[in-house]
Amino acid sequence: MSKVTYIDEVDISNKRVLLRADFDVSLNPNYTIADDARIRKNLPTIEYLLKKNNRLICVAKLDRPKTRDPKLSLKVVVEKLREYLQNYKITLVEDFLNSDKSVFKNQKSNEILVLENIRFYPKEKDYSNLFAQELSKLADIYVNDAFAMCHRSDTSIIGPPKFLPACGGLLLKKEIQIIQQFIHNPERPIVAIIGGAKISSKIGLLNILTNIVDHLIIAGGMANTFLCAQGYSIGNSFCEYEEVQKARALLALPKFYRAFIFLPVDAIVADNPESQTSEVCKIENIPQDKSIFDLGPESLAEIGTLIAKAKTIIWNGPIGYFENPLFKRGTDFLYYSIANNMSAKSLVGGGDTLAAISKKEYLDKITHISTGGGAMLEFIEKGTLPGIEALKR
Repeated sequence: MSKVTYIDEVDISNKRVLLRADFDVSLNPNYTIADDARIRKNLPTIEYLLKKNNRLICVAKLDRPKTRDPKLSLKVVVEKLREYLQNYKITLVEDFLNSDKSVFKNQKSNEILVLENIRFYPKEKDYSNLFAQELSKLADIYVNDAFAMCHRSDTSIIGPPKFLPACGGLLLKKEIQIIQQFIHNPERPIVAIIGGAKISSKIGLLNILTNIVDHLIIAGGMANTFLCAQGYSIGNSFCEYEEVQKARALLALPKFYRAFIFLPVDAIVADNPESQTSEVCKIENIPQDKSIFDLGPESLAEIGTLIAKAKTIIWNGPIGYFENPLFKRGTDFLYYSIANNMSAKSLVGGGDTLAAISKKEYLDKITHISTGGGAMLEFIEKGTLPGIEALKR
C-alpha cells in the first residue's frame, strides 16, 4: 500500500523546493497579525530544508479573498518570516505567472521566495491542471507542510504531486502520527467537545464520534440546532433550521449504541454579540428577544466534571462568542479544565480555537495543539484527506 514519504526519510538537498506552507494566520481588524502560531509551526520544515542547501519557494493563502485584495497580501507574513529567519533574504513575488521569471532563475540558496496569496488566483479554488503545471515549473520537488489545508482539493494542495516528486513536511508528519494515536489507541473514558456555529459540515463527524467516544459535548452555535431538535425555543439565537431533522436523528439513536450526548442546560443570553450586559437563563426559559452567546454556569459545572474524569480529550471549536470578553468565560473555563487534567491526553485544534487560546498560559499542558480545524475533524472522520492522498502517488 502506498504511503506518504516525509522529508526526513529521503535526501533532499541542492534542490528548488515548492513548499506548500500554512501561513493562514489570524488577523487583527487592522490586518496586522494577531497570532503567528501557524508560521512558527512551519519553521522546523523550513529550517530543515534550508540546512540542506535547498532554495525554497513558499506557497500559501491568507484568509479567503475573492479577488486581489491588498489588505490580504502576504507582506505581513514576509515581515514576520524575516524576524524568524534573519540570515535569509525573503522576497515576495507579487505575480508568479506574469512577473519577470529572472527572480526564480537568479534565486540564491540564502534567499526564500514567497508567492503572493495563492487565493488571489481563481484557479486555486477552481482546480486546474494548467495552474498546477505553472506552479510545478518553478521547482524540482514539492513538499506539503500545510496540514490545516489538506482537507481541501485546492490546486496547490493536490495539483503539484501530479507533476513533481512529492513529500510531506515535518509538521504534516507530526499531525498525522499524533491524531492517528488519538483515533486508534485512546485511553478511556474519551470526551469530545465540538463547538463552532454549524453542524451542516460536521454531522458526519458527529455520527462517527458517537461510536468512538464515551461523552460527546455539543456546544457553541451548533448546540442551538440540537436544542431546537429537542423542542426548545431559543429566541433569536443562530440555528440551522434545515439541519434540525439530522440533529433529531442523531439524538434518536439508541443510547446503548452511542456516546452520552451532552447539550447545554443553561446559557448566557444578550441582545446582540456586541452587548455589554448579559443574563443567565435556563434553556427552557430563553427570552424570545434574546440570543445565546455562551454556556451558563450549570452547563460548565457538568462539563468540568466530565473533563476531570476523562483520560482522552478532543476539542474543536469555541463554545461561545469569545470575541466579546463578556462571552469568553465558557471557552476559557473549558481550556483551563483540559489543561488541569494532568492524567489525560488532549487534542485541541481549529483556527478559531487557536485564536481563543493562543495567549493562554499552560499551553504545554495540552498534549497536541493541531493547526487544523476542519482538517483535524475530517481526518478523524475519514482516516485520510485529499492532500495526504495526493502525496501517495
